[in-house]
Amino acid sequence: MKQHPVYLKMKEARLLPLYTATDLTYLPIVEKILVDHSLPLIEVTFRSDLAVAAIKQLSASGDLMVGAGTVKTKEQAVAAIENGAQFIVSPAIVPEVVLYCKEKNIPVFPGVATPGDLQRALELGLDVVKFFPADVYGGLKAIKALSGPYFEMSFVPTGGINKNNLAEYLSFDKILAVGGSFILSEDVVKEDNGEKASLILDELMKIK
Repeated sequence: MKQHPVYLKMKEARLLPLYTATDLTYLPIVEKILVDHSLPLIEVTFRSDLAVAAIKQLSASGDLMVGAGTVKTKEQAVAAIENGAQFIVSPAIVPEVVLYCKEKNIPVFPGVATPGDLQRALELGLDVVKFFPADVYGGLKAIKALSGPYFEMSFVPTGGINKNNLAEYLSFDKILAVGGSFILSEDVVKEDNGEKASLILDELMKIK
């Protein structure tokens, strides 16, 4: 997986915005902000009924590498991929989702938190995983400890990460990228049609 275009783009971008869409009219602003900041990546979460529609809309131009997040079933993975998702992120290891994605050559990043989770991911042939929720399960200290025996793995941590600890996370070479809604969220975009969101991303891009 580590030579897949999605992996390479994440490694270059270092930031993975997690976005939950409840109003599709803001998506053109979201796309413009990401393109203007040379951050052509977004994970649209299945935390709203508009996830598939948002994935389809954001994928249409081809300017963004769009993924689906909070994918808990194979049906969600199928719908996301059929509508343009180029990668899948799950909160836990869901074997049927992992196997389907591998069959389709779609990168999948299941959530892990323990050595047992990492062992299962390894047995499923994965070498990149999500670490979630990072702050609850020990953060960077835990990732470093898990990277000892599971040296093959790279991590995409999410949960409790912000501009204050972002640089520390990104300094560890086993971290592929850092994800979170702190990077770009619909709530912030709605405040002033994206002006504040753009300024936040300006600041984060300097840190990475």
